[in-house]
Amino acid sequence: LIYLLSLRLLTRTKRREHITPVLASLHWLPVHFRIQFKILLITFKATHGLAPSYISALLMPYIAPRPLTSADQKLLHILRSRFTTKGDRAFSVVAPTLWHQLPLNICSVESVQHFKKLVKTYLYKQAFM
Repeated sequence: LIYLLSLRLLTRTKRREHITPVLASLHWLPVHFRIQFKILLITFKATHGLAPSYISALLMPYIAPRPLTSADQKLLHILRSRFTTKGDRAFSVVAPTLWHQLPLNICSVESVQHFKKLVKTYLYKQAFM
């Protein structure tokens, strides 16, 4: 709410006008995609050893029962939740799900800054195109 109110204040957009074109013109992500961006950034840091240990402990790397060509993709094990309403919102469930939806060229990046740029572009295209 504050995110959109600050945008309206900065751009002097009236309350009745649609905010989506203003978001697109400023290259700001809608709130839903901004949340996904933050989750993916934390996931990237956890998989590269840059996040606190309590966050890294929530993510388990996927270990295939036999050698696969996807072994170098840094896949994560998706936990099953018993409760659809709250369990599917847990970081340990949402983070691997979003991570597996990313294209391989984004997941294989080693730099945090480059990862941020690629993910933001990817999410921007999903939101506005």
